[in-house]
Amino acid sequence: MQAFWRYKLDHVLFWCATVFFHLYTRINLLPVVGWGNVLLEVLIRNLLLAIVIYVHLDVLIPKLQQRKAGVYFFSVLLLILGYVAVKNAHDAYLYGKVLDMTRQGSLMANTYYNFSIVAFYLAFSVALHLSKAWYFQRERLQQIEVEKLNTELAYLRSQINPHFLFNSLNTIYFQIDKQNTQARSSLSQFSEMLRYQLYECNGKEIPIEKELNYIQNYVDLQRQRKDDNYKIDFEVGADVRNFTLAPLLMIPFIENAFKYVSHYADRKNEIEITIHRTGNSFLMRVSNTCDRIEKSESSGIGLANVKRRLELLYPDRHQLDIRETDDRFLVTLNVTLNPTV
Repeated sequence: MQAFWRYKLDHVLFWCATVFFHLYTRINLLPVVGWGNVLLEVLIRNLLLAIVIYVHLDVLIPKLQQRKAGVYFFSVLLLILGYVAVKNAHDAYLYGKVLDMTRQGSLMANTYYNFSIVAFYLAFSVALHLSKAWYFQRERLQQIEVEKLNTELAYLRSQINPHFLFNSLNTIYFQIDKQNTQARSSLSQFSEMLRYQLYECNGKEIPIEKELNYIQNYVDLQRQRKDDNYKIDFEVGADVRNFTLAPLLMIPFIENAFKYVSHYADRKNEIEITIHRTGNSFLMRVSNTCDRIEKSESSGIGLANVKRRLELLYPDRHQLDIRETDDRFLVTLNVTLNPTV
């Protein structure tokens, strides 16, 4: 079935049936006007119909989805009038001059007939388009559900008892000397991260503020593990607030940056994380210096899962660019947020 859609066989079948039916209805003209005029009639009508249908499906319907209803309806009217005008001109020639049939060649009769034809094919093509979109949407939802169940199963298999975990962390926290504020702070941040993963990531989307807090805790803990030879910049724009995003979408890229950052002794090892929002576009950039010997290893490791999540959760609404040079690894993620955001 995938090959059927991939090679546009539905379009081929549609136009084969349309052309065959039209040729069948005009075959009675063959003895009078000859093959040349019959084929010209079939070519002109179906070529005009193809222009109307594909301009409507590929150009005008996306405009309607962008809430430009006025432009959409005006353009559809122009398409219909254009089809009727050109087809009327050819009908006047075929029936009026070639066949000398004044009644069938009249403007009123041709206009009514051609308007009916183009309106029918527009409605029929939209019905097919919506049926196809519904089929793909159903398949995508089923695929998302299956992958969600598999993910939840794998998660449950690997999950330790959260109550035991937090009770243990709480016990360790109070066993640490009160003067050791850094250790207590680190343990508290680690506890917050676990709580976020276990309890707050169950929804499809969560407030961006919670995700940023989780990332901030992760970056702070990683900073404590690095010495002064590491330069770690984490920048969040003031406009990154008051919207939702799929949980744990950014962290795999940030984890990779810390995992595969370079280990230069003679110059700074750099990790740069910037998160911004422009209008309805969410942008994250993660960059890190990397050792040349780890170049082939670092590309793509741990990223397959998040790539698949992006395809499922934000189809046609994200751009992921991963680039690698001799000494730097750069990830750029752009997500188009929901229109209601």
